[in-house]
Amino acid sequence: MKSYTEYLWFNTQTKRDFINITPQVESALRKSGIKEGFALVSAMHITAGVYVNDAESGLIQDIAEWLEKIAPEGPFYHHHHTGEDNGDAHLKSLLIGHEVIIPITEGRLDFGPWQQVYYAEFDGMRRKRVILKLIGE
Repeated sequence: MKSYTEYLWFNTQTKRDFINITPQVESALRKSGIKEGFALVSAMHITAGVYVNDAESGLIQDIAEWLEKIAPEGPFYHHHHTGEDNGDAHLKSLLIGHEVIIPITEGRLDFGPWQQVYYAEFDGMRRKRVILKLIGE
């Protein structure tokens, strides 16, 4: 068994963003030489997330609006009593999740129809990273 690790760095221009990182994960897979195994894609920050879904702009807007309804931006979070102002970003990260595992079959990411992997930023405009850890043979 072998493993391959790569880091993706992000510094978004906006506080919130959804970035399709499927091409970067596929590139890492090619570099790894792994044909059968798993790809772990994990946001390494507590106000960001990673998810798999459709790369359709209306759906991305729906996801953003859904998250805002459940964890709206505002001054009413207990977390803000510590001097922070990003309580909603932490909750949005919990809702989306911070990592996904994608099967690797015959040297390809084994997605279903329309599936893509996304980095979701909820407190951006500063440098953050995602780890890609590919394990297999």
